[in-house]
Amino acid sequence: MKMCLLFIALLIVAVDCFPAEPSAKKPASPAHQPNPGKLNPPPGILVPPEVKAELTASTTALAKRIDLLRADLASKPALLKLLPDVEIFYNAVHNALQDDIFYGTNQFKLARALLRQGMERAQQLRLDQIPWNTATGLVVRGYRSRLDGSAQPYGLVVPPNYNPADNPMRLDFWLHGRSDTLSEISFIEGRQKSAGEFTLENGFVLHPYGRFMNAFKFAGEVDVFEALEHVREHYPVDGNRIAMRGFSMGGAGTWHLGAHHASQWAAVNPGAGFVDVLNYQKIGNKLGSIPWYEQKLWHLYDPLACPINLVNTSLIAYSGEIDEQKKAADLMEAALAKEGAKMTHIIGPQTGHKYEPEAKKVVTKLVDGAVSKGREVVPRKVRLVTYSLKWNTMHWVRIDALEKHWEKAEALAEMITEAHGVRIEIKTRNIAAISLNILPGSMVGREAGLVVDGQDLGLRQSGAASWTVSAVKASGKWAVGDAPRVLAKRHNLQGPIDDAFMDSFLFVRPTGKPMNGSVGKWVDTELKDATFQWRRQFRGEPRVQDDTAITDADIAESNLILWGDPLSNKLLARIADKLPIRWTTEGIKVGDKAYDATKHVPVLIYPNPLNAERYVVINSGFTFPQFGASSNSQQTPKPPDWAVLDLSVPVAERVGGKGVVDANFFGELWELTATR
Repeated sequence: MKMCLLFIALLIVAVDCFPAEPSAKKPASPAHQPNPGKLNPPPGILVPPEVKAELTASTTALAKRIDLLRADLASKPALLKLLPDVEIFYNAVHNALQDDIFYGTNQFKLARALLRQGMERAQQLRLDQIPWNTATGLVVRGYRSRLDGSAQPYGLVVPPNYNPADNPMRLDFWLHGRSDTLSEISFIEGRQKSAGEFTLENGFVLHPYGRFMNAFKFAGEVDVFEALEHVREHYPVDGNRIAMRGFSMGGAGTWHLGAHHASQWAAVNPGAGFVDVLNYQKIGNKLGSIPWYEQKLWHLYDPLACPINLVNTSLIAYSGEIDEQKKAADLMEAALAKEGAKMTHIIGPQTGHKYEPEAKKVVTKLVDGAVSKGREVVPRKVRLVTYSLKWNTMHWVRIDALEKHWEKAEALAEMITEAHGVRIEIKTRNIAAISLNILPGSMVGREAGLVVDGQDLGLRQSGAASWTVSAVKASGKWAVGDAPRVLAKRHNLQGPIDDAFMDSFLFVRPTGKPMNGSVGKWVDTELKDATFQWRRQFRGEPRVQDDTAITDADIAESNLILWGDPLSNKLLARIADKLPIRWTTEGIKVGDKAYDATKHVPVLIYPNPLNAERYVVINSGFTFPQFGASSNSQQTPKPPDWAVLDLSVPVAERVGGKGVVDANFFGELWELTATR
């Protein structure tokens, strides 16, 4: 449904925070700056020596206070869990000093204020006085991320009538727009000064930082869910009344999180943004310059690849009529129409990249209505499209195995009421195993039958309060049963390389002598770059440990990013003969192909042979660091599950497949497949 509304628009600030003062003066380059022309966040202004000395001394003092507090609270785990509420203030100033990202002289004053606030919170926490835990209005909190152990900030708007004893309340996300200068200082300042585009009288508004500027993908996506988890630990949130909302880059994030996690939201309200790489980048007839595997990997995050998923929630899109980014909603509307579904699309007349006041009122009313109704917990019909087991669940349907990754997989499941019970019919495409988990209370006193792709599986269950069943396809026939526990691609163990950085990970540094000088030099450069780029673009500090220091607990709890070769890295030496790609001093063997080990290096992701519940990655950080300062739509996986790289091509020049000698996905059993 389209509604054209009259009058002038209110300007929306893309990042929902106050811009910094510009300055032509730039600091010296960081010690490791492999791609200075595209550094993100960009270098800030030159900090006067006396100011740097003052802020450094103050951050050091706060760091010491945090260390003492950590020791004092060691026997008080409930209070210790709140330490990130203090650490975020230290991090904000420390990171700005470390990365040279002060963007105006006004931020020196802000830094001092944040350090004072950190000291104040530290003292309050030591005394078991936590006023920010019950405060109303604009509150900034922090949590400990499982990815790298960093303390990450988020903003929360707490309603004025909030009482900790309240019944569960509505929560709206608001995902911010792009600003390459949105440092932690800028973000925290904005979250303590501005309530944002939308506020609620009787509900919370959660503003994730999203780990800076990545359109809430990868670590940014994890941040959204970790922030929500932290809020739910400390505030009464109604899980059936959560809305996903955002504008511009935040609109792109809303399209993605809405489409891939639709059943978690009572409403999805994207504004502007983008929904795919091909159209947003206007690639058109340039596809030939982009590797085939990179094009397939667009399907990981492109909402346009799975628009029908949004029928599992209430979708209310907004666009300015003359906004170039209106095309995102137009594409989704057309794609849904092809599936026989209609989309609510509110359009601000003669409005650019902002909210129009009257349109904003209509959006508010529609979103309020959808959230008041709440998400449908057990809908009668569920649609799910995916190209990867990363996104494998919608309501009570879970896809456990695909016939082939990165090809369209689809499940349409429906409960059909009959005289004596319920018949569940499922139609599938490119699916090898599926499970249903129908929640307690929805099947009371009923018999249930299951029909998959026209095959009656003869399953009946009478009087069950809930119903859980799995089915597997073999030789074209479905049968009740679980997928066999063999080495196979499954949820959160399906690749590509970038997936390893969406859970706890460790960089494992080699301590031995490399097999040759060229590989040793390459590994040293790449490890420095990966460490630098993670801190720079995902605002954390990778945990780096020597190969000799890795424990059984590390192997059990984290994805291991092994740097080096089978001679220099002891962990890699332990598993080298269990990997599908063989790497010795004599060469690199990929099936029947061989590559010179003095000129090439393999990178890959694979289930850890020492713990098949976790990944190992060989010689790769996240795969798109050179695109951080360009469009967020280009922050997509580059190599697939494995690649052989030319040592002479540095990471900054690996664009359009340059430097990639060979690459492919592993098969569904993590086996080598024929190279395309």
